[in-house]
Amino acid sequence: MGADVPKQFLMLGGVSILERTIRPFLACGEIGEIVITIAEEIIGQAVDITGRMTADRRIRVVPGGKERQDSVWNGLAALSPKSVIVAVHDGVRPFITPMLIRDCIKAAERWGAVTVMRPLKETVKTVEKDIVIETPDRSKLWITQTPQVFRTALIREAHERARKEGYYGTDDCILVERLGNTVHVIEGSDMNIKITTQADLKIAGAILELFENGETRC
Repeated sequence: MGADVPKQFLMLGGVSILERTIRPFLACGEIGEIVITIAEEIIGQAVDITGRMTADRRIRVVPGGKERQDSVWNGLAALSPKSVIVAVHDGVRPFITPMLIRDCIKAAERWGAVTVMRPLKETVKTVEKDIVIETPDRSKLWITQTPQVFRTALIREAHERARKEGYYGTDDCILVERLGNTVHVIEGSDMNIKITTQADLKIAGAILELFENGETRC
């Protein structure tokens, strides 16, 4: 991002990206607790943000890990023993909606594992050493978003196996897939972007304007 502060703390329409990401989960009645994992050296800033947002004790902030997967593991360890379903979401995807969160939870209750995805619109090619090797069938390719939602016992088992084997995946679904479990798909939204670059931040500003003007429900 090249900013002076971590991207979660950048302002979007006068509100931090982190706060905008948390709000839809607070607005979803099915959510019993929220655990934020973040680098230990900036925990204080996250606590300040959540403290200003609400006195809701459902929100806790815990140290993240070296890799994304380690951070999710730390989050799982911090969950209440009563947790049955858990949603894993990127802290810089602020345009998720309570409705989509709710749909994912219902699907995970039924199927055990579900991820939000979007069909790929561009043609993708496999390239090696600047040479096109093949062109996969675009109709079968989807882009993964979050949240990814699981039965808590299932995702814990998947993480435990990965830790035992020293395996690191690019998302949580692949850990569940390695157990031989099926991951179901809920179609997401083009608005559900992950803000990682300055260009993303500008796009997010345009999306926010659409939301605030009531021009989109996605």
